[in-house]
Amino acid sequence: MPSDESPATGPGAPIELLRRVPYGRLATSMRALPFLAVARHIVSDGRILLRMHSGFGYHEACDGSVVAYGADNYNAASPGNGGDLWSVQFTGPAEIVHPCPGQAELFGAPPTHADGEPFDAAYLRVDPHFVTEHTLDFGASLLVRHAV
Repeated sequence: MPSDESPATGPGAPIELLRRVPYGRLATSMRALPFLAVARHIVSDGRILLRMHSGFGYHEACDGSVVAYGADNYNAASPGNGGDLWSVQFTGPAEIVHPCPGQAELFGAPPTHADGEPFDAAYLRVDPHFVTEHTLDFGASLLVRHAV
């Protein structure tokens, strides 16, 4: 594995699972109250880039804070068809960023509205420091991986 890759971000690592689903949930707190927010994600240079609606102010609450971001395939796979169920969670500092044109293109078309108002994109970068991966194979397996 090249020296700039950690076990959390190298080939076959949990971060690669994010490439299989487009959306996840961001968790942090705002004014001492916890919240979850849906976000579109891409993986770029071993980091997670998120796109969310700026009108909620969640990106500002996350900027400079440690956040958790998780995604899963629970709605995409089913135990009856042999699909493996998984979830991953990444914890680390978040920072407001402005993606380069190539990164912005990877997000695809944004929603037109969020809660009835025009969607206005805000972007965060999450540096994964602690990664947890869970799998469900209906033989009850739990796998915790990678503190980085």
